[in-house]
Amino acid sequence: MTSTIIELREVNKTYSTAAGDFVALKNVNLTVNAGEFLGIVGKSGAGKSTLLNMINGVDELTSGEVFMHTDGANLSVHDMSEDARAFWRGKNMGVVYQSFQLLPMLTLVENIMLPMDFSDNFHPRKSRDRALELLELVELSEHANKLPAYVSGGQQQRVAIARALANDPLILVADEPTGSLDSITSDHIFEVFEHLVRDQGKTIIMVTHDMGLVSRFTRSLVIVDGELLDEQDDSKFDKTVMRRK
Repeated sequence: MTSTIIELREVNKTYSTAAGDFVALKNVNLTVNAGEFLGIVGKSGAGKSTLLNMINGVDELTSGEVFMHTDGANLSVHDMSEDARAFWRGKNMGVVYQSFQLLPMLTLVENIMLPMDFSDNFHPRKSRDRALELLELVELSEHANKLPAYVSGGQQQRVAIARALANDPLILVADEPTGSLDSITSDHIFEVFEHLVRDQGKTIIMVTHDMGLVSRFTRSLVIVDGELLDEQDDSKFDKTVMRRK
């Protein structure tokens, strides 16, 4: 029996710009079950990153509600203060970005230890051991003491995944994590995600522009002009322009 872990109800997001209001999300309703690997596919500007930012609470919504059903509690993400939301996110949700966002002056192992410090979960020896275990998970333990500049882009992305797992969150959200990687490296990233879902029970939401990845998700949805469509309702978008060149 599946259980709901994330729920979006009538979520709307409008940005005010010099050219007028821009509607980024329109009445989004979404239920994510624990242990899912959910893919959200859409072209650039469709609202993919905005949707993730509503889920992780990085950005404020215009209207609607986002609930997290974890540890027996029903938490309304956007009812929390910004500081409380950031602290909650650090403990409960890992975020993976396309641009890696590793700190260049820290070694790979130090980058992974950083979220533990931010979440008041830092113990010098235990945190380093945990970081080394995560580097082993992504097959980079031999590079632990290197700076990010001395490993490849694909390796940096695997470090970013390890960093997102530092506090052992139930949920990972990934914003185009394979968008700038070659197909072989992208496949390695997917294998890590699939292992996390299959063997560790993580729930992963990933957004991508690449329709070629759809078959690897346990479920996929399409976003077009801020609206979520069922995977089968493809009348509003052109799959051919979303495949990687």
